[in-house]
Amino acid sequence: MRITSRSACVIITACSLWLAACETSPTGRSQLMLFPEDKVQAMGVQAYREMKQKLPSVDDPEVTSYVHCVAEAITRVIPEKYGETNWEVTVFASDQVNAFALPGGKIGVYSGLLEVAQTPAQLATVIAHEVGHVLAQHANERLSTNFATQVGLNVLSIAVGAGGFLNRQTLALLGLGAQVGIILPFSRTQESAADTIGQKLMARAGFNPRQSIMLWQNMRKAGGARPPQFLSTHPSPSTRIDDLRDQLPEAMNLYERAQFEGRNPQCKPPRAG
Repeated sequence: MRITSRSACVIITACSLWLAACETSPTGRSQLMLFPEDKVQAMGVQAYREMKQKLPSVDDPEVTSYVHCVAEAITRVIPEKYGETNWEVTVFASDQVNAFALPGGKIGVYSGLLEVAQTPAQLATVIAHEVGHVLAQHANERLSTNFATQVGLNVLSIAVGAGGFLNRQTLALLGLGAQVGIILPFSRTQESAADTIGQKLMARAGFNPRQSIMLWQNMRKAGGARPPQFLSTHPSPSTRIDDLRDQLPEAMNLYERAQFEGRNPQCKPPRAG
């Protein structure tokens, strides 16, 4: 393959980025971080602002008070080293069974989640999981990995244009290979890490981590047809349940310590109907 000065420049730039931007996650995994965290936080704040403009929020004080109680119990025990102390929480009126947390201290919970997360500890499981994504800087890591993957494919594209050994059909297949072989497994890795961080976080807040397993049992019952796990951005519910069960002894130790220290959130679920 003939290497032109343009392709050599791109290769050198890509290698420099990889070498300069490696960090370690809260779970001890090496991460690629290419973007300034303040910029990622600004993006999170902007996305949250736009979402609040597009989606209606719940105006039932019982519902909002309940979700705020759970979320505040979680954010109260976030270690100081993460810096974020003022979290904004919004309950969106939507049938989606979901929640999210964004860099910049933003949490969103869809009201449909309350149909599946049936106890305060189950709701805490989801919120702590989403906060775990923020603490592990997964948004930055995802942006960085997608960017680095695109840079790599651009290098190959330059090689094709320069008359190299790769043809365009091969390049298209490599694009699919990057999606299945790098981006999707990477996303599953993030989800598993957030499960681990979240289970510990909810336990420190005084929520029984056994409920994290029950939450995913509920999710499995509520879920419809899913793609094969190797083509999914999320681990299967069965995988998550098995992993959370394996990690339960450590989380229970944290929970028992929280109980001893007086952390026992009394968050009252809204009345049915």
